[in-house]
Amino acid sequence: MLKPPNEPEAAPGDDNDRPVGELVHQLIEDGKAYARAELGLVKAMAAAKANALKLPGILFGVAFLLCIAAIVALAVGVTMALATRLGPLGGGFAALLLFLAIAGGLGWYGVKRLREDL
Repeated sequence: MLKPPNEPEAAPGDDNDRPVGELVHQLIEDGKAYARAELGLVKAMAAAKANALKLPGILFGVAFLLCIAAIVALAVGVTMALATRLGPLGGGFAALLLFLAIAGGLGWYGVKRLREDL
């Protein structure tokens, strides 16, 4: 093929002279390098998000444990208050029934909402 006079001749090591197999191999290697770079980027982004969520997660966990402690303290208080009227065993049993009823109601409402949403 004739080349226009204003274009310089291609250098002997130019890509136009390389075999197709070598070009395909180079394409595959470039694709692998790109995939590794993308994977490294995703890993770095995930690590940054995990580090950002670490302290709030710990704080929420401690807050959850303190809420459980508060509920236990409430249950003990209710039991002790009922024990003055019904005796220790009666107060404990009455508190048990009260908190089981609350837990059952919350569980029932949760199942109802789950069935409505799905």
